[in-house]
Amino acid sequence: MVSFRAPRRVADLSIDVDTQRIQDALETLRRRGRATGRDRIRRLRIYLLLAVQAGVAAALAWTIAHEVLGNPEPVFAPASAVALIAASVGQRLRRTVELMAGVVIGIAVGDVLIELIGTGPWQTGLIVSLAIIVAILLKGSGSLMTQAGGTAVLIASLSPSVRNLEVPRFIDATVGALVGMVVVLLLLPLNPLRLVERRASPTLDLLANQLAAAATALRAREGPRAERTLGRLNGADPALGHLSEAVQGAKEVVTLSPVRWRRRQTLAQYSDGVEHMERAFRDSRGMVRRIATMIREDESVPVGLPTALDRLGEAVRMLHREFLDGKEPERARVKALQAVGSAGAACAEGLGFHGTVVAAQIRTIAHDLLRATGLDRADARRLVRTEFRQAQRATA
Repeated sequence: MVSFRAPRRVADLSIDVDTQRIQDALETLRRRGRATGRDRIRRLRIYLLLAVQAGVAAALAWTIAHEVLGNPEPVFAPASAVALIAASVGQRLRRTVELMAGVVIGIAVGDVLIELIGTGPWQTGLIVSLAIIVAILLKGSGSLMTQAGGTAVLIASLSPSVRNLEVPRFIDATVGALVGMVVVLLLLPLNPLRLVERRASPTLDLLANQLAAAATALRAREGPRAERTLGRLNGADPALGHLSEAVQGAKEVVTLSPVRWRRRQTLAQYSDGVEHMERAFRDSRGMVRRIATMIREDESVPVGLPTALDRLGEAVRMLHREFLDGKEPERARVKALQAVGSAGAACAEGLGFHGTVVAAQIRTIAHDLLRATGLDRADARRLVRTEFRQAQRATA
């Protein structure tokens, strides 16, 4: 006897759809929670030493100003030390100069105007405005203007009740800045390579991953995936900025900190390559945009074209790894040239207009990566041209 299953009711189907949506939403929240947790741990690893540096510098500055110099209320010394530590890595020397200059401007403007117009609410406002104007005329940054204005406020506000404030203020600020420099350069200097690695790894991983994603989109002819890849690359400017800041900060450390001088050569190699890696990153945007157009126009996709993209991504990963290991980036060069060879083979098989442009952009990115490995312009160009032509001839 044959039995028939009763059709499911529309209400049951609706419940199943709603349940699936809830499950998808919960899974999305879980993924975001894990990503947020990883980001917080990464930020903690990056800034933990800065927090320790700030605490040590504040304690030392207060002790020196209070116990050695005899200031009963050395508020400005630890404040200056913490301000210096909090400055962006790579800008601490400039921040020290700005700190001192701001103190001098604030004291000078405050002293002159207090003698002329006295103290009070409107006098304080005028003193602060003029101190900031002087900082602007000296082409000072926001830090210099803030320091000049803050010092002027203190001079104008505290002078009636606290006499001879100017010299202790300047001495405390000087002590704090000097102590901060000693802490960050001698006592607890950052590891320059670790600083660069933690900033560079997410950026270069992003580039490598998106090159792989573009290869997948091209193989599957998925235009929306290519558009999403382009969006991720376009949103990477903050990451590129962080990479540049990290390199500048690492340069400052290896230049001024005797403890880190032995890292100079390794960092110099990495620093020279960062400019070209950033150029490769930006060139990749134009390439992925052209890939999306290529898919939309339904042009032919020889197997060598997505293979070239995969090899470019591998070259980026190898270049980063070999730099941090202090090795000559030979494997990265090989992968970059293999990408050029795959693009040449794809051209020999036949490409449309947009595909031909993509192949040319692959050559440009490979050239950028070869320059990042330390090759000069002439050698990089010669290797790319030779590999491309050989692959074309071998395929034809």
